Amino acid sequence: MQKEQHSTYFAIDNTDVADLHALCARTTRLEAYPLAVDVVENITIYDGKQIQGIIGDEGQEATLKAEWAYCLKEGPGVFIVKGAYPDLSVIERCSAAFQEIVAEERASSQGKGDHFGQNERIWNSLQKVCLHDPELFIAYYGNPILGLASEAWLGPYYRITAQMNNVKPGNAAQSAHRDYHLGFQSPETISQYPAHAQVMSQYLTLQGAIAHCDMPVEKGPTMLLPYSQHYAPGYLAFRQAEFTAYFVEHKVQIPFAKGDMVFFNPALFHAGGSNSTATDRVANLVQISSAFGRTMETISNLMMIKAVYPILQRRKAENTASVRLIRDTIAAVADGYSFPTNLDSDPPIGGNAPETEQQMMWRALQEDWPLAALLESLNTYETRRQA
Repeated sequence: MQKEQHSTYFAIDNTDVADLHALCARTTRLEAYPLAVDVVENITIYDGKQIQGIIGDEGQEATLKAEWAYCLKEGPGVFIVKGAYPDLSVIERCSAAFQEIVAEERASSQGKGDHFGQNERIWNSLQKVCLHDPELFIAYYGNPILGLASEAWLGPYYRITAQMNNVKPGNAAQSAHRDYHLGFQSPETISQYPAHAQVMSQYLTLQGAIAHCDMPVEKGPTMLLPYSQHYAPGYLAFRQAEFTAYFVEHKVQIPFAKGDMVFFNPALFHAGGSNSTATDRVANLVQISSAFGRTMETISNLMMIKAVYPILQRRKAENTASVRLIRDTIAAVADGYSFPTNLDSDPPIGGNAPETEQQMMWRALQEDWPLAALLESLNTYETRRQA
């Protein structure tokens, strides 16, 4: 019975860094990736000019997307496109827009910084650049390489989000981590997801970055652990000391040039490097999400909460409702997930994930809020989540 439980759910005490090593001790062979031009540190490298040359040829585009999907799923989990922007003035104009937006946010005290330190970060740089300079937005996000990479992993329907990150000189490296979705949750929360859901989550997001400056290794380009996305319980494991040490010993870094793109499976162990130079390291971090993470029907959580809260409050006071009944009812009427949100106005509280509607409703019941107070709090919550 215990064995069956472990086959359904991952447990921290069942993780073993030797299993990760067995998966990562592979060699990427160039012949497996016919459209790549090189393999460096086990990472496939593509030439942006060559990729731009096949745009419009549906057969070649399909071949490329199949190759990239294989790389992200079965291969090293990461690929780099060198010279993805043939016109570097687009990158330079966007960098200038970033500086203007940072200055505006600093003046208004809106900028919240980076959740991994005190670097400069523009949350939702996608929308902010679009409103700041729509012509620039079209030139920048209309890059077909970004579209092909997104389609390769997620299919034809996806949503892009982005955050500009400026790592200041002297800033320390990040710790090894995996990314959204489960990379933003606590180990306690992650352990509640069955094994198949943890593995499946990597297929809902594509991570990427666009270099806005030249990034020699001294500047701290992203540290990567090829093939680590294959380690199934990795979302539970990456915070453990032995896995962190393994990452530090075996990670690789490849210098980037301005206009390069990197894309990787969100389950890949990775971390931003330390910037030991005297100049900033600027990148636009793109996070592309599957269209599949949505319900079939639209519902009004607020209307349902308004209807059931007084009943739950009364039954709790009368001791005629179990804790399980209350929790399950809350799960049916309130949103239990922190995202999407506006991270400028709805920052994480004590971690990487802001409070949810469900958590707020549970807190209201424990503290015996009147309905009017809960509704006011929920309205404020909804307002601060809007972009």
